Amino acid sequence: MAIKKGHYLTHKGIKGKECTFTLDRHSLTDKIILKGMKFYGYHGVYPEEQAKGQCFVIDAVMYVDLREAGVTDDLEKTVDYSQVYNIIKDITEGKRFKLIERLADAISREILSKYEMVEGVKVTVKKPDAPINGEFEWVGVETERFRNG
Repeated sequence: MAIKKGHYLTHKGIKGKECTFTLDRHSLTDKIILKGMKFYGYHGVYPEEQAKGQCFVIDAVMYVDLREAGVTDDLEKTVDYSQVYNIIKDITEGKRFKLIERLADAISREILSKYEMVEGVKVTVKKPDAPINGEFEWVGVETERFRNG
């Protein structure tokens, strides 16, 4: 059974007691998190960034109602994070953008277009080797995109 916002899920718990969950946008506090993914890409404004490339560290947080997956233990009721990893890898390593803002946006839009159950996504792109004459751990951007409706 596919769950839509505003619907109910009833399930017998471990001790046989029936539990009912109401599903709405305000209850979407569950997250799938991919943290610290490292890729080599050619994103940047400066010609040396575009020619030599550099390391990017990416975090992705997907806001997904995980209650049905938690009850059914069924992979079809959640998002396969190995597939999400491959989407992020393909975009980061296979495309070229001047701005990391554009990279983060492209990742967010692709996740939202591929996974209807994802209500929103937060993407952080870190650039530890940014061409800045100074000492820093990393520079980066963080974007959040949500499905309309």
